[in-house]
Amino acid sequence: MVSADSLFGPIDPAPDAGYVDAPPRMGFFTDTSVCIGCKACEVACKEWNLVPDHGLDLLGMSYDNTGALTANSWRHVAFIEQPRPLGRQTPALAGTPTGPSGSAHMAEIASTTPGVPDTDPGLPPAPHPEPAGRMAAGPEFLGMPGTDLPGRQGGGERTDLRWLMSSDVCKHCTHAACLDVCPTGSLFRTEFGTVVVQEDICNGCGYCIPACPYGVIDQRKGDGRAWKCTLCYDRIGEGMTPACAQACPTESIQYGVLDELRERAQQRVERLHADGVPEARLYGHDPNDGVGGDGAFFLLLDEPEVYGLPPDPIVTTRDLPDMWRRAGVAALTMAAAVAVAFVGRS
Repeated sequence: MVSADSLFGPIDPAPDAGYVDAPPRMGFFTDTSVCIGCKACEVACKEWNLVPDHGLDLLGMSYDNTGALTANSWRHVAFIEQPRPLGRQTPALAGTPTGPSGSAHMAEIASTTPGVPDTDPGLPPAPHPEPAGRMAAGPEFLGMPGTDLPGRQGGGERTDLRWLMSSDVCKHCTHAACLDVCPTGSLFRTEFGTVVVQEDICNGCGYCIPACPYGVIDQRKGDGRAWKCTLCYDRIGEGMTPACAQACPTESIQYGVLDELRERAQQRVERLHADGVPEARLYGHDPNDGVGGDGAFFLLLDEPEVYGLPPDPIVTTRDLPDMWRRAGVAALTMAAAVAVAFVGRS
């Protein structure tokens, strides 16, 4: 893959947009390992930004009633259910006594359980490990009759559902194709490096919608204009935290200086790897990726496709300079051919 930086050169988006003495670039880091799917971010976003009701539609899948980012859903909490074997915990817990010593042992086991984050500076404390440890031990430990219960494979290794939850949002790309194609200047880069739509200037042409590599921007029915997350431009301009991050009870959504968030995110991934969660990875944090890095990036516990994210996003306007150059050469060639033919006849 050819990186966006190799095509356009590395940039800091706000100074590149003409801001003198721009403040540090601000953004979101969403740690999906501590998201509980409460949808407080969705509600806070709608309330603060006066986003219309999306409508109650359970979509026939899980507990997801929004399905995707739309003009009326600037935050979308994805619910993904996965069967996951947890049997490796059972031998360690078999015959574990109850009481203080047993609880301590369960806490030790649960601290290495994938999907159960440990405490980490700057993050909320992990859920109490004892219930998770008891459930992982199986019905024998709980004193329940029978061993061939739903979720058990042949009475042996216990399999349970793993919930992957993630609050998706506009990525506020470093190289934003939506900005390249907007004919009215409705889309603009802010001094914080974010991308905002000015609804009073948008003419509803819709060019920005196919230009977005993430499928974030959408047109509102009965309105026609484009809408998306503004990263609460009005709030951050006053030194406030965006509504979604302010409302998040687990600090899954973290707002701050982008460089600092990237450092914090890397430390979090390293901690999860050390705690036995090798699948933890960052998405959208790399300034050398196809969009020059995102202003909103994520810690994921599975492949991006599982969360509905493109695995290898590329700024869709990356070939425009070459296309214009070739078109210019073709036009000059045709003009020269016409001139030669004209001269030859005379």
